[in-house]
Amino acid sequence: MKMQLKNVRLSFPAIWKKAVFDGAETKFEATFLLNKETQADQISAIEKAIDVFLTEKFGGKDKVPKSLKRTCFMDGDEKDYEGYAGHMAFKGSSTKRITVIDRDRTPLGEDDGKPEAGDYVNAIVDFWYSDHPKGGKQLLGNVLGIQFVKQGERFGSSGASPDDFDVIEDDEMFS
Repeated sequence: MKMQLKNVRLSFPAIWKKAVFDGAETKFEATFLLNKETQADQISAIEKAIDVFLTEKFGGKDKVPKSLKRTCFMDGDEKDYEGYAGHMAFKGSSTKRITVIDRDRTPLGEDDGKPEAGDYVNAIVDFWYSDHPKGGKQLLGNVLGIQFVKQGERFGSSGASPDDFDVIEDDEMFS
């Protein structure tokens, strides 16, 4: 069941290269933040879609395993990451490169410099179920596509700017 997340904030994007975990490449992935107040309607729609998916998967709401972890949709207040407070976080991945497009639906590539962590995007996502000996019973998310909406305030360090340095006069160069 595909659904579109609209105007959500992009976090931890590994959309150009697969994420690396313990030295090994894993999958393409991204997390999308939804504001609990201003995007409550989308949060409710995700929760309903999860219920429908699980009910269909297990043949009834009462048959969904009690031990199931909803790994793909988490309360950001329970995370210690910048920008997560007051948000819900949808995490998804893909074994295939994710379609990434601009506002006008033209393809974007890594050299375009967008989208980046902190930017606002639309995302096409869906769900899947995993029952793995290591991870247990989990509801997971797929990221099928991302559309850049607008630049947002970047997460994390922005690096050095020219204003961080002193001006060096010619007579200071060799002292």
